Amino acid sequence: MNRAFKEYRTVQTITAPGLELVLMLYRGGIKFLNSAVAALERQEIEQAHNALVRAQDIVRELRTTLDAGRGGELATELERLYLYCEERLLEANLHKDPKAAIEVRVLLQELAAAW
Repeated sequence: MNRAFKEYRTVQTITAPGLELVLMLYRGGIKFLNSAVAALERQEIEQAHNALVRAQDIVRELRTTLDAGRGGELATELERLYLYCEERLLEANLHKDPKAAIEVRVLLQELAAAW
């Protein structure tokens, strides 16, 4: 997977504004997941729900803006990862499961660090 991240970074470096946008999305997703986990720990279900929905929206945006033509195999792998994250966030929201939200937060942190 490291090779894939390096290739994706190379592709994204060519278009700097896109790079900045992706980093903003990762940071936003992490922020909403931090909020969701904290709200779940406090049993604030509505706040947790809203934060998880926002995180889902961000991951969906990351997925739908992938450029398969330029990203090739890496874009395909990232799409799979984003779909997995969307599924886990849905589960986190349905079951009010902070573990699933934390799992996605860790993945987004690792992706952000790879940039």
